Amino acid sequence: MSKEYIEIAFDFSNQEQYELLVAELVELGFEGFNEEELEEGRNDGVALSNGLGKGAGHCKTFMLKDIYEADQVQNELDIIFNKYHLTYSKSVIKEENWNAIWESNFDPVRVGEFVGIRAHFHPDFVPAVTHDIKITPKMSFGTGHHPTTFLVMQLMQRLDFKDKTVYDFGTGTGILGILAEKLGAKKVLAVDNDDWCIENALENIQNNASKVITIEKVASALQKDQYDIVLANVNRHIIEANMDELTQIGKPGGILVLSGLLIEDQSDMIDLARSKAWIFQEAQPLDGWVSLLFNR
Repeated sequence: MSKEYIEIAFDFSNQEQYELLVAELVELGFEGFNEEELEEGRNDGVALSNGLGKGAGHCKTFMLKDIYEADQVQNELDIIFNKYHLTYSKSVIKEENWNAIWESNFDPVRVGEFVGIRAHFHPDFVPAVTHDIKITPKMSFGTGHHPTTFLVMQLMQRLDFKDKTVYDFGTGTGILGILAEKLGAKKVLAVDNDDWCIENALENIQNNASKVITIEKVASALQKDQYDIVLANVNRHIIEANMDELTQIGKPGGILVLSGLLIEDQSDMIDLARSKAWIFQEAQPLDGWVSLLFNR
């Protein structure tokens, strides 16, 4: 018998609000957050009381129906959304319907001639790309569509991964770890705190014949080993909460890439990294988002 999931869909008015909502929903037990930008003027029946602001968007998140009902999540969910003056819609999705949902919404993505991301049912890229990555996103984040992932890949194009060790914090689909291996990394540890992400990343590294990537579920960024390159494509609040750990696991002379950040976060994040002895090198902006490159 297939599993059934409760899907909660909602609009949010800015990125800070979204991050706060996600933190509370994760604590409630929701997983697999799929975020997309919200076009101005859109009206799909999910109300925004504050109007559209910079960083406004739409999100869907999921929980097993059995857990949702057993834990009586509905009341807590109402309390959370009432606090933010937002509404949400709820629907039930059968496990076998999920592939049809993402296949209908997943278009190939390319970063110039450098890398292309596609599903197994998409044809080869024309013109060809240097690195071809096949991703089955399912309920995980990281397909290259969102500016944050796209920006990190642009920065990775200019970094030397040959024989380097890489730590991919908040791996989602595993896409950045897979690209790191294709660029020559000798060891990649890709971690997340989301069960669906772990399952999805394991499937994607297998589909891309990856051989040097290890996937682990973690509660924080802390690791016993140090790494040449640390990638953290998450969000401001998670970076702030884990900055000490991200610094501890970075090797002397290593590289740190921070992403999942709004342009207005840039100054604060540079100051934070500098306070941990990282040296700011470059900011890569796109559509109100930014990725930051540091070394030491």
